[in-house]
Amino acid sequence: MSDPLPLVKLDILSDPICPWCYIGKALLDQALADEPDAPFAIEWHPFQLNPDMPAEGMDRSTYLLNKFGSQENAVKLHLQLEEHARAAGVSFNFEAITRTPNTLNAHRLIHWAGLESRQTAMVDALFHANFVAGKDISDVTVLADLAEQVGMDRAVVEKLLAGESDAEEIKARDAHSREMGVNSVPTFIIANQHVVPGAQPPELWKQVIADIRSQLSAQSEQINSDASQ
Repeated sequence: MSDPLPLVKLDILSDPICPWCYIGKALLDQALADEPDAPFAIEWHPFQLNPDMPAEGMDRSTYLLNKFGSQENAVKLHLQLEEHARAAGVSFNFEAITRTPNTLNAHRLIHWAGLESRQTAMVDALFHANFVAGKDISDVTVLADLAEQVGMDRAVVEKLLAGESDAEEIKARDAHSREMGVNSVPTFIIANQHVVPGAQPPELWKQVIADIRSQLSAQSEQINSDASQ
């Protein structure tokens, strides 16, 4: 039996209130469901769509009006998103969303979840809470509920959220991504070398996975050949 192939880092820059990030993850998940042995080590990174959002967030209708100029434009965007969501096998419940949150605390929670190898589960929980349940994911009680849901210690999370732990680090990582040229999410970075922007279809990910496997196999064969000489 051949040795398993080494894992390749897949860094994902995302925001839990970004609808295209929600769709992009669902499409990636479709590919991974068909390729369960995909050689990816996934890590999620912070990128706030609205870094200047007030800490308490704002009314959703006001946010949409400011961002898109009219209710009609917002409705058009929602219809487009819903069409893509259906293809990705997910759904939006835009009517349930009454506030647009500041996501700094949500990103802190994703970071802490990563320390416990629960990061992807936390990202899933945040997407569902925001886009399906219509919960305010800037609310510390909501965040503590979600942390408990994925198996984190609620009391520890509540204590961390009550302070400023890792807030400046999250802001610095966000700023660093912008300095490196990232201006939209989702953005996927493969092996610190190849950038894949936007929500991509499963077929693209399957081709990426096949290419990576081929490259890793060739490298492994070369190493074994050199070792035998």
